[in-house]
Amino acid sequence: MSHIRFAPTVLRGSAAAVCALTLALTACTSTRSAHPSATADPLPSAAEAAPAGTACPAEVPASTTCWAGRDSAGAFYLIAVPKDWAGTLVLHAHGGPELGAPKAERTAEDLGRWAIMVRAGYAWAGSTYRQGGVAVRAAAEDTERLRRIFDQYVGKPRRTVLHGQSWGAGVAARGAEMFTAQTLGRQPYDAVLLTSGVLGGGTRSYDVRTDLRAVYQYLCHNHPRPTEPAYGVNLGLPAGAHMTRADLKARVDECLGLDRPAAQRSAEQQSRVTTLERVLRIPASSILSHMNWATFHFQEISSQRTGGASPFGNLGAVYAGSPDDAALNAGVPRLAADPAAYRQFAADTDPTGHIPVPVLSVKWIGDPTAFVELDTQFRTTMEAAGSGSRLVQTFTRQGTHSYISDPTYPALMSALLAWVEQGDKPTPERVAARCREAEAPYGAGCSFEPGYRPAPLAARVAERTRP
Repeated sequence: MSHIRFAPTVLRGSAAAVCALTLALTACTSTRSAHPSATADPLPSAAEAAPAGTACPAEVPASTTCWAGRDSAGAFYLIAVPKDWAGTLVLHAHGGPELGAPKAERTAEDLGRWAIMVRAGYAWAGSTYRQGGVAVRAAAEDTERLRRIFDQYVGKPRRTVLHGQSWGAGVAARGAEMFTAQTLGRQPYDAVLLTSGVLGGGTRSYDVRTDLRAVYQYLCHNHPRPTEPAYGVNLGLPAGAHMTRADLKARVDECLGLDRPAAQRSAEQQSRVTTLERVLRIPASSILSHMNWATFHFQEISSQRTGGASPFGNLGAVYAGSPDDAALNAGVPRLAADPAAYRQFAADTDPTGHIPVPVLSVKWIGDPTAFVELDTQFRTTMEAAGSGSRLVQTFTRQGTHSYISDPTYPALMSALLAWVEQGDKPTPERVAARCREAEAPYGAGCSFEPGYRPAPLAARVAERTRP
């Protein structure tokens, strides 16, 4: 196994510390064995350059050692290893996704947010992915490529936990299905941690955004305007059409007055906001975010991923909660998902549930971005694949979509590793207890609700006819 040659002016710590770290990394060689019936590796092999030592983000401990690089497919990555690393790697799949070309700064932002993993003694590695946009399998490949770079140039971890956050939870779920003992000859991931996950697959997770575009257009008639060329709003925007986020915000504010407090909106604006909140069950504070995704991400999907057609539709959806539901259901734009686009999008984004290792998830019950009911859909998927016994789901009363609290994540990691190493399958109650113990070193912030069970997705998002 080869190792990086470090530039002493780049790395933090003494030369002796670097040598000690190298020895510690070498000692963490994996004991995972080969699988005799391996099939083809989904990731084409390519020569990877060694990463270079770099300064770590300020959020991680000063004794941390960091490396950065760009892989053979064009994705930037960042690796961080704490001084007293015990051998577990957290391989991070970030959320979003972002549109446009990858930027190296994204990895530093991700490590800064997830510095708790390094503070808790875990190595961390994250990729920007090779491209922006809604390409789940490609992002899973980029994440796996980074694992191999870590193995080759840093050291083989004793344990590797694949961590998916938000949209990245879908990336992690697909990656855990794609890269297994059967495809690689040995099991690359020991466990999967899914946090704030968008876990219904693309064909279901984005239904609420299709509904938002349709109901918004019924109420507002300005996206598109009557004076603009008409298009199916499930396209997001037509291919080649240009609109900035500021342009979209101006239209939304014009109709809904989201740029001002509720008391300063007109009666008509507040009525429309209330209708969207009640029909779609999203708070006013999240409407613009979902509109951005339903505009720019939908455009990227239809123009770049599915051949100019949309995989999203609302045929058969019955909306309720408006002042006049009969008028709403009669007047809302009806959008048909293109069957070929739907199948193509499903093949890329929908998990199959065939995950062969333990999976632990957490979701803030009030998450307005990744609805808690999506976790019910994911459980159904895992159970249908015969993997339900490998899934434990937990829920919290407090948090945000982007981050719940510092003690939450070390508690989840320790529970997951105990499951892997000792066969001690966690329960929500025992995860909550671990979190309370983690408050001593990491601060207050535990709010697990062990008895909570989310409703089916259909209780939150109108069912519809699917191709």
